[in-house]
Amino acid sequence: MEILKAIVLGALQGLTEFLPISSSGHLVLASKLLNFQEQGLAFDVFVHLGTLVSICIVFRKELTAMVVAPLAVFRGQADDELKRYYQWDIYVIVATLPAVVIGLFLKSSIEQLFGNILLVYSMLFITGIIMTVTPYLKETSVKLNCPRALAIGCAQAMAIFPGLSRSGSTIFMGMLLGVNRETVARFSFIMSIPAILGAVVLQSKELIVNPPTADSLVMILAGTATSAVCGYLAIILLLGVIRRNRLQYFGYYCLVLASGGLFYTLILT
Repeated sequence: MEILKAIVLGALQGLTEFLPISSSGHLVLASKLLNFQEQGLAFDVFVHLGTLVSICIVFRKELTAMVVAPLAVFRGQADDELKRYYQWDIYVIVATLPAVVIGLFLKSSIEQLFGNILLVYSMLFITGIIMTVTPYLKETSVKLNCPRALAIGCAQAMAIFPGLSRSGSTIFMGMLLGVNRETVARFSFIMSIPAILGAVVLQSKELIVNPPTADSLVMILAGTATSAVCGYLAIILLLGVIRRNRLQYFGYYCLVLASGGLFYTLILT
């Protein structure tokens, strides 16, 4: 793997993992359109770790509080803020359950879908639609709770389909339920940590058996660093866009990309 290719793939992973335009869909399209060959298991694991690092940096305050909160609650020393973060711990666990179920029982079936380019474009089209309607969703005074967290988790589980954005689906579901859009965006990012970490752990089993060669470490490190930096920038960008309620622009991009891809695939080829 050439180092430039590693940087491109790392940047693509970092940006699309968090922007509501589907990382899986863009990686499938990149491999098809740019003739990228299989980048290797080790590279895939480490670029995901790069995006995980970016989340931990941006939300370090919230994550620290979520780690401290359970102990403080059990000791009876938690203030209102720590009690709220303790609730978020519970909500993240509840939201992760649907993805765990699908990952355990449908993993092999879902993996076969990644070769279906028409499905990728169709899911991108759906991503575009749900993003373009977000400005019309009204915020209410409802708060996160276990049922709403479970519904957001179901949206995350559905995003296992290539082309259906995980961040877009979860943010849309939270906004549809009336939760404050910035709150649900932060929750969406934080609840992605178990999903990303779980994928890394599952892949690491094979990585231990077939560790990367010394020659590939430079490319792996380049891709990982690029993924972390681009992931950080993508999170900051998306939080700013959400505060201004401008998610529809990502929807326009997905609709144009999906429409062009469907036209090319169905009509020109």
